[in-house]
Amino acid sequence: MYKMKTWAKRVMMTFLFLAALLTTLHSISGVGANTILNYFYQGKGHIQENHTYIEHQNKSVGLAMKFLHRISSNHTLIASSATVASKTPPTLEDLDWSQYPKKTIVATGYTAGIESTGKNPGHPEYGITYSGVKVKRDLFSTIAADLTVFPIGTVLFIPGYGYGVVADKGGAIKGNKLDLYYDTVEEVYQEWGKQTVEVSVVKMGNGTLTEEELRAMNEDETLQVFRQQYVGDKKS
Repeated sequence: MYKMKTWAKRVMMTFLFLAALLTTLHSISGVGANTILNYFYQGKGHIQENHTYIEHQNKSVGLAMKFLHRISSNHTLIASSATVASKTPPTLEDLDWSQYPKKTIVATGYTAGIESTGKNPGHPEYGITYSGVKVKRDLFSTIAADLTVFPIGTVLFIPGYGYGVVADKGGAIKGNKLDLYYDTVEEVYQEWGKQTVEVSVVKMGNGTLTEEELRAMNEDETLQVFRQQYVGDKKS
């Protein structure tokens, strides 16, 4: 009686295994159980017929996969292009400024002209700052400060303006005040005017600034992605 139960159990397990195998083959190849059984019970002509059917099915699946891959690729390219097109370029404001000391200042704008400096373009010191470098609106622009607060060479980040390097001083610039350089009076009024802002002190100066140092700052390769936003076609 025990042997009969064992034998019956084995037959049942074999039957379940074959059923699972046939189901798996069908899901992979698309060939049904009847087709597989006919392979064993019919002649060679049927074998060739079934082989042709399977080959046709495989070709159809291959073509379908190629088509889907093409659609997927085109969709990815279109989606990527749309994403790039919709993204705004990064700005300096997007960077993390939390690590730098902050100072609230009142900032105005100035030019190299007579309205700000009392000098005309023909003056030998026209456009020359107290530090000796020429005024510049660039990624790192020249600004004027109270040198007892921010020595020459101090680098500040000014929201809405960008990097400012202290290169000049002014009779009216005392305490927590700055004068930000612009090329024209129109730019001063249109782009800045007078604002109270919280600046980040990137580096305190040592009292000196050279043209070579200022040029090196503006040509720093890691920051060129931001430069065009501040100088446009004026970059030299």
